[in-house]
Formats: sequence, C-alpha cells, structure tokens
Amino acid sequence: MCAMKMHADEVDIQASLVRRLIAEQFPEWSALSVRRVESAGTENAMFRLGDDMVVRLPRHPRAVAAIEDELRWLPELGPRLTATVPQPLGRGVPGEGFPWPWGVYGWLAGRNPVAGAVDEPARLAADLAEFVHEVRLIDALDGPPGFRGVPLARRDEPTRSAIAQLAGTVDTDAMTALWEEALRAPVHTGPPVWAHGDLSPGNVLVDQGRLSAVLDFGGAGVGDPAVDLMVAWNLLPATARDAFRTAVGADDAEWARGRGWALSVSLIQLPYYRDTNPVLAENSRHVLAEVLAEVV
Repeated sequence: MCAMKMHADEVDIQASLVRRLIAEQFPEWSALSVRRVESAGTENAMFRLGDDMVVRLPRHPRAVAAIEDELRWLPELGPRLTATVPQPLGRGVPGEGFPWPWGVYGWLAGRNPVAGAVDEPARLAADLAEFVHEVRLIDALDGPPGFRGVPLARRDEPTRSAIAQLAGTVDTDAMTALWEEALRAPVHTGPPVWAHGDLSPGNVLVDQGRLSAVLDFGGAGVGDPAVDLMVAWNLLPATARDAFRTAVGADDAEWARGRGWALSVSLIQLPYYRDTNPVLAENSRHVLAEVLAEVV
C-alpha cells in the first residue's frame, strides 16, 4: 500500500508508544506483540495486539470525539445487529505523552472490498441492505446527533468550494448541476433515525463475497438515514444498486439525498486527499464517475 503523507496536526504514532501504553494501562496484555496495521483510514492509527485484538488511537484532535462516541455506543448498538461489529475490550486514557483517549477492540477478520471489483454484488447488496435496515430499527430516542445526518444544504458551501478546486480535473458544470439537483430533493421530515454515517469500502469487511463485518462507528448517530445510502455508489456496482434500494425501501427523495451524500463526500475528499491518500482519492473518482454515468 502507498505510504500516506501526514497533515500538520497529526501525531506520529509508533509501535513503541503503543507498547508503553499497553504496559502501563493493561499490564495483562503487555507480553503480546504489537505491530502496525496498514490502512487507508484517515482518523485513527491501528496496531495489532497479539492475534485477537487491535488498538486504535486517534491521529489528530478532530478524531478524538469519534473514538469516544464509538467506545460509548458500540456496546449498545452491537447486540442489536446481525452483522459483526467491533467489540470494545478496553478504554485507554492519555499517557506516555499521548494526549487523547484510545481503545482496544477485538480483531475482526476479512478484507476490504474494492469498488468496481466486488465478487458477489447481489449478495453483498442484500447484506448491506439488511445492515442498514437493522441500524434504522434501533431506538433513536437517546441517540446522539449523527455527524452526517444533517440536511444536504449544510454542505453546500464546502461542496461548491471543492468543485471549484477541481476545475480542470472534473466536469465542474456537470458536477454543479448534479449537486443542485440533490439539493432540490425533499428533506427528511420523519423522526431522527440511527445511521452508521460512513458506509464505505474502508469500513466494510467481506469474506467469500459476503459481508463479514462493519467497522468504525465513530460517526454513528441519529438524523437523516439517507446518508447510509452512499454505499450504493462508493462500493456497489450499478447492476446491484436497484436491488439494494428495493431492499432498503428508499423512496425517490431519500434515494436522491443518498446520491447527493455520495457526491458531496467524494467531491470534498478528492481535492483534500489526492496528494495524501491515493486509496480515498481513487474511490472518490470512482463515485463521481458512477453518479455521472446515471444521468448521461
């Protein structure tokens, strides 16, 4: 995997630091091996702890709240889901010069799927739809606001700014027209609903074509559940998209908002990560091409 450049406010986290943190706070695990897990993720550094656990530490200040929320809510969400999700095993606190909370989780086997190379699209679409449906059924009364479960209009300025930054790289007129179409979709008027918030190839694990686990619940919360429809464009091929939509039960307005979310996230990610994270940048290009192909 290509090495990623660090942004200015990121902390360089080494295995030696993780060993010291484990020895200090979880001495019962201090004899276990610690080795870095290569990932295209942007929020947390991950280290395998022995054979059965993984340590996740926020890389920068903006990732701290997400890991705190994940450690708070996963024990309540996990038992309500059929899909395997991370199991928190230990809550770490600042120490050894590391300034933020961190977590130890059970290790989940599987591999990240690649958009455009999904082995069993129909089966994966059905599995993802079941996951989305189950998340939506969880009682949202006391749930926190989802970091992406907001009206699309709140993303208008950063999305248009990203389109401007991509002049010469994408068809900016077409992207602007697609974004404005998404903004015209009726807003979510029902009660707030739980959503994962970041269903993307990097947060999905598959095994033999089936969904084996869903990762990273740091952005989970209640709001407009259309955000979870992003996976229809950032992972599933066009041939499986209608089946996914039918299984989820998305009406025209929700589907349009979901496509708007996929468009906005990818437009913003592309200029931000094209020089630092080639995996995310390539997936963003894939999404833009998929959305554009639907209207050509």
